[in-house]
Amino acid sequence: MTLVVLAGAACGGPKAKSSAAGGRDTLTERQRDSVLARSRIPGASGVGKAMRVADSTSAQVQSTDTIH
Repeated sequence: MTLVVLAGAACGGPKAKSSAAGGRDTLTERQRDSVLARSRIPGASGVGKAMRVADSTSAQVQSTDTIH
């Protein structure tokens, strides 16, 4: 049951509501994605890889911005 709630919260976008939190979502989108990436759901490792690629790209962009 918990896995279904986590999966639903991860797919719900930034305005997802969690009934366990009294109608307020307590996790950021990144935190939800991180929980999902560590799960055993098929394809979940792809979420973690996408997060690493996004972080790497952001770091490269930030590095380029500081050079100019």
